[in-house]
Amino acid sequence: MSDGIRGPAHWLLAAAVKLNTISPCPRSSGTIPSVLESSYKLGQTLAKVPIFSGLTESELGFLAERTVPRHYSAGEMVFGEGEPCSGLYVVESGNVRIFKSSPNGREQVLSIDGPGSSIAELPVFDGGAYPASAAAVDDVTLLFVSKQDFQALCLAHPQVPLKVLRVVGTRLRRLVGIIEELSFTTVRRRLASYLLRLAQRSGKRTVEGVEITLPITNQELAAQIGTVRELVSRNLSRLQAEGMLKTDGRNLLIYNLKALEDENRSTE
Repeated sequence: MSDGIRGPAHWLLAAAVKLNTISPCPRSSGTIPSVLESSYKLGQTLAKVPIFSGLTESELGFLAERTVPRHYSAGEMVFGEGEPCSGLYVVESGNVRIFKSSPNGREQVLSIDGPGSSIAELPVFDGGAYPASAAAVDDVTLLFVSKQDFQALCLAHPQVPLKVLRVVGTRLRRLVGIIEELSFTTVRRRLASYLLRLAQRSGKRTVEGVEITLPITNQELAAQIGTVRELVSRNLSRLQAEGMLKTDGRNLLIYNLKALEDENRSTE
């Protein structure tokens, strides 16, 4: 191999040499191209994750060779609060719900993370257990990186832990916001805030107003805004009776966006 080899596939070529050394196979089998294609795809996925952005191709190759894809069905637990941390996860496809549970079984959803998100970086650093539980919202594929491999990457590349600190800092601000909402605002205002965020993110403007679709059930929405399903349903009915919106299953039409914004700013 020439010393001058550079470019997107140089670490893939090294992997091919390694594969040939460990387990030779006929050229016609297609095994090596398949493995190389899989490793390259993993490297591309990891490059889109905030904590791994900016890594060189060889560094991404280091991670890709040590990354293990794991598949979970809708509702399946990824890890539970208090379990020893074995590593972190990257969401390749689907959505994962991060939540805390009370002794009586009530849940508080902290976040719902989709493709490109990293999960459980903090316990990888502090050596503690997972501080919350994670479960698949739908069918998901996660990329698992062991604690040992991630720590080795951080020791070799100090910019990675700095990026983790930025991600953790953003999450801390979001958690402070959740605490503030739960402590100082009503269910009605928290519901209005959620609907406004959804409208800004994925709302479709029409001549009648803004159309949105709830991505979760009323039960899951209740867990996310810190209440129970009955209060979510009751407050949606009241907002509809007051002419702010119309509900049709999970489809909502917000007639008066300004009134909902005023509701969100209310101090009562």
